[in-house]
Amino acid sequence: MRIRSIALRIARQFRNDRRTLALLFVAPLFILSLFFFIFKDQPAKPVIGLTVGETASSAQQLQQAEQRLQQAGARTLSYKDEDAGRTALADGSLDALVIVKPPGGPSEIVLEGTDPSRSRAAMSLLQGVLSGSTATPTDSSNGNTHAETDHSNGNAPSPHISYLHGDGSMTLFDSIGPVLIGLFSFFFVFLLAGVSFLRERTTGTLERLLATPVRRTEVVLGYLAGFGLFAAVQAALIAAFATSVLGLRLEGSIWLLLLVNIMLSFTALTLGTLLSTYAGSEFQIIQFIPVVIVPQVFFSGLFRLDGMPDWLQLLQSVMPIYYGADVLRGVMLRGEGWTESLPGLSVLFGFSAVFALLNVLALKKQRSI
Repeated sequence: MRIRSIALRIARQFRNDRRTLALLFVAPLFILSLFFFIFKDQPAKPVIGLTVGETASSAQQLQQAEQRLQQAGARTLSYKDEDAGRTALADGSLDALVIVKPPGGPSEIVLEGTDPSRSRAAMSLLQGVLSGSTATPTDSSNGNTHAETDHSNGNAPSPHISYLHGDGSMTLFDSIGPVLIGLFSFFFVFLLAGVSFLRERTTGTLERLLATPVRRTEVVLGYLAGFGLFAAVQAALIAAFATSVLGLRLEGSIWLLLLVNIMLSFTALTLGTLLSTYAGSEFQIIQFIPVVIVPQVFFSGLFRLDGMPDWLQLLQSVMPIYYGADVLRGVMLRGEGWTESLPGLSVLFGFSAVFALLNVLALKKQRSI
């Protein structure tokens, strides 16, 4: 009888806690569905652009090369001139660009280079497709191209190979490292802000503060400044450790890298304090992780989203980590500067401003002014 009473009490508690029920029943289905859409029908098909070099006499070779690559399983895009192809490669629309030269001359392959797995997939399709020989293309990892010709068998010269970013020695950790820096900074600052701000509420500190003439805006900005100091130190520490101790590639400015990571952490700080307003305990802060943090992992750049439905890809537009990780990859792998990073930084600043404003409005339930 006593066991039955205890079991019924626990059942009633769960029945009245809708957030826990959602975490238990809805969140796993939501995350599993994201896994389904991301990994469903995701063959490693690189996107390869083709264009004709300036000295090519006709586009017939281009058409033949495109047909052979499509038969080999690649997705191809054709460009009317070399400049257009290189622009698409620089924008990240292509994994590789093939510049077809006239018969007797070696073609040129330019790999985008920031994702080693995509570069290897592209090369596995390109080897032998263009040259028609068994000779292995010569890798020029420093950006200078050259080729070798197998005259003994009468084969065409092997293609020149160069990298737009990085070189052949880039590892998988180099590629995903910038994303991991952003994720760890975002996640731990989110927890810090959520739990710390919740403690301010549950211990009565916030209530006593709101009983004074201080404005809600001043309360929010004060908390953000206090928590933000430690968030900035943590973000700087993670970025410095990753680049100097772990040796992650850094093609751009270290100061820009620190700024981007701090800005991303500040976005996590404002989001964490906002959501903590709607939590009554540390456990409820943890409940936000499956629906706030986990989806951002999927849209951070760790996974290719090419195979997802277009409507689902729109979710990345509301994920702060998507913009932060993209800027981090640009700075660390592509050597982008302040001008290229400004759009992403502006979006992060916009997220932070909106979350801070919502924080001010959320305090209305604590005190009416």
